[in-house]
Amino acid sequence: MMGAARTNAGEVDDVSAGTSVRGAVGGAGAEATVYVIPGSHACRAGMLMLEHKRIPYRVVELVTGVHPFIVRLLGFPGNKQPIRSVDGRTHRSLALIDRMGTVPALRLGAERVQTNRAIARFLDRIQPQPPLFPSDPERRAAVEEAERWGDEVLQMAARRIALAAAARDTAEIYDRGGSGRLGALLSHHRALRTVHGHVAARLAFRANPNTERKLLAELPGMLDRVDAWIADGVLNGAELNAADFMIAPSIALISYRHDLRDEIAARPAGGMIDRILPMPPAAAAAAP
Repeated sequence: MMGAARTNAGEVDDVSAGTSVRGAVGGAGAEATVYVIPGSHACRAGMLMLEHKRIPYRVVELVTGVHPFIVRLLGFPGNKQPIRSVDGRTHRSLALIDRMGTVPALRLGAERVQTNRAIARFLDRIQPQPPLFPSDPERRAAVEEAERWGDEVLQMAARRIALAAAARDTAEIYDRGGSGRLGALLSHHRALRTVHGHVAARLAFRANPNTERKLLAELPGMLDRVDAWIADGVLNGAELNAADFMIAPSIALISYRHDLRDEIAARPAGGMIDRILPMPPAAAAAAP
């Protein structure tokens, strides 16, 4: 039911002595475990932050669709109130998912943390170096604004834009969603990926031709906003930050769509995802 587990073995460098309280939180040598669903842009944001911190972690992939119930059984508290909305409202299905629990869900020792913004602040508390936020108050405020927008606006838009295409025909997305910058989307099995895509598009996220037209009309403005933050040094600067890790996976997900990939690649936002989430060689080989 829970799916495959793997250990991230490439990001185990030590931090400077005296800068980390990770051992006190999880016990000496404690390894983080992050619960995800396949190809989730939200989950990849959490994983990128762990890699930035050079904290070793184990990935446990849960079955898409039932994952909210599994994380609750694993001891995560869920959310007292829904945390996401679609077209300005939270319908019953989405409210249930949010209350049961979302992914990524991070466990380190006795600590259990959900939502990427909470994970970012938890990681900065237990292991301050390298930081996820600038120390300068003005620069931090700008990063937090971009992070918030990436979490509350872009992440849902990216999800629905990708789902609208996949629910219509998986041929409209890269390798039919079987590989790419985020890996296989929703499931490693093609038939299940199609089923999960239809269910998520219809029941959870209301991705349909009518909402797709509106989202696609809004997309250039969203990408302009990302490009402006890059120009201002808020994103894709010399030192990556929490907003980079929040926003890049959403842009990567949108770029799975064949009809949007070239537009994104031509923008500064395309350069950002090349830096943060380069196309894996095996996935590049799947290109038509």
